[in-house]
Amino acid sequence: MEVSGKIKLINEPQTFGASGFRKRELVVTTDEQYPQMLMIEFVQDKCDLLNSYAVGQDVKVSINLRGREWINPEGVAKYFNSIQGWRIEKAQTEAPQNNELPPLEELKAADLSSDEPDDLPF
Repeated sequence: MEVSGKIKLINEPQTFGASGFRKRELVVTTDEQYPQMLMIEFVQDKCDLLNSYAVGQDVKVSINLRGREWINPEGVAKYFNSIQGWRIEKAQTEAPQNNELPPLEELKAADLSSDEPDDLPF
């Protein structure tokens, strides 16, 4: 899956436990009628992917949805979801459409430079 939008926030990397588990959070604001602010986690070596990005950039992030179950001390199951990023790239800007006509001066100059005789009756 992919998420596209503008970077709102990039947190510093966090390290957890003796194993050195690393996590870094990115918040992307989507460009929709009702924009969503999605927090995307990058873990372990993927944390470094965010080093070359800054707040305000338009990006496309490849993600995986993760879900897990946790049984609380009372024996009740709780469920948690997370969005995990594994690739990020700058959003492609659309190439400008070249549907414009040439300026009127160019059209007139092209007509005047023609070697065809002017055979109009008026």
